[in-house]
Amino acid sequence: MSTIIYPITNLKTGVTLTITRGDGVYVYDDQGNRYLEGMAGLWCTALGYNNGELIEAATKQMHELSYASMFFGKSHPAGQALAEKLASMVPVENPHIFFGNSGSDANDTQMKMLRYYFNAIGKPEKKKIIARESSYHGITMGAACLTGLEVNHTNFDLPINELGIIRTDAPYYYRNHLPGESEAQFVERIVNHLEEQILAEGPETIAAFIAEPITGASGVIVAPDGYYEKVRALLKKYDIFFWADEVITGFGRTGNAFGCDTMNIGAPDLMSVAKQLSSAYQPISAAIIRGDIYDAMVEPSNKIGVFGHGYTYSCHPVAAAVALKTLEIYERDNIFGQAAERGAYLMEKLQGLSDHPIVGEIRGRGLMAAVELQNKETNQAYPMDVSDFMRRACQQEGLILRDVGTAIAFCPPLIITEAQIDEMVDMFVKALNATQAYIAQNRLA
Repeated sequence: MSTIIYPITNLKTGVTLTITRGDGVYVYDDQGNRYLEGMAGLWCTALGYNNGELIEAATKQMHELSYASMFFGKSHPAGQALAEKLASMVPVENPHIFFGNSGSDANDTQMKMLRYYFNAIGKPEKKKIIARESSYHGITMGAACLTGLEVNHTNFDLPINELGIIRTDAPYYYRNHLPGESEAQFVERIVNHLEEQILAEGPETIAAFIAEPITGASGVIVAPDGYYEKVRALLKKYDIFFWADEVITGFGRTGNAFGCDTMNIGAPDLMSVAKQLSSAYQPISAAIIRGDIYDAMVEPSNKIGVFGHGYTYSCHPVAAAVALKTLEIYERDNIFGQAAERGAYLMEKLQGLSDHPIVGEIRGRGLMAAVELQNKETNQAYPMDVSDFMRRACQQEGLILRDVGTAIAFCPPLIITEAQIDEMVDMFVKALNATQAYIAQNRLA
């Protein structure tokens, strides 16, 4: 038995696959078996494995400056250059950027900065945050409270109420619409419910509304047309910030630079990014806020002598250098445009499976998709062990995908080719057929 406590793992089952190396869109296990990495690791290895330019950028930076703290006003060129490049890309107005190590800590940082800001402007009661059901915003204590998935709450006794988290409806039309309800009627109903919640809590107590433009771990939920426009109008009416969690959707995943672009959200007030910021070659995240929010924080920090928040590895120079090179490659090689083209091809291939006996809704944007496993006779989702079996059946075929609730998610590296998409879908179909047989054998239909 390993001494490692494995993350998001059945601790009794333990290790089921040991990956030893990767190259391009493929990884290899300790038995020499090859797998197409259809989840880009954890939604993150946009440029695939063994990218020589990123390895060289890390090596060069390690020789020059392997570590430097940013505490007490110290800085370094790699961090400064990354901040300037990132600020030129994001849709946040006059952005100011705090660097961390993961999407979870970026969202924790945002929670703290919201409190700092509203204290600074004399509105200490404005601390509550609206987060949606079926959402994922991280796993640290604060971020896990924002997350709307039961599995990430059970047994942890999270201080959800104490942190002022308000849970509202997910824009999950496929599973949550009422009989006969159109998408437009569904949007109207859940946005009206959101307004009722705001009024019940008191708008003066609510700081922000957090949303993934397209969800990840909860099932790649794509909101119906008009949803975000109505939500933004409602938040503006009640002076509540829109906080975009772009940890998964950022940097080309949805076929545009950011999910906010793809979903017509407009400029968010806050934005959290990580994962594809460095193509996962180094751990790095960024909590990005509007310039006026930052400005209000300056004098309070001066009054006490320090802004009392930071991590040992905030803007680690090696991570910053790799992230900067990653952003350069995205731009130089038109990776976002390529992701849009390959994503359209992937969706075309997946839509061809719509008549399969156990396939329900097929949805996604760019190189981010999900296939619902659905009992077409009853219009009900299969039990969760069916999607778990499907994930394992994919692995048996040499394809790594992820079950996200009642669906199977696709999130391959952005460098994937059409031929590799064909290979991925062919393996997926074989696993679908094996899963159909498993359902019949266990009389789950």
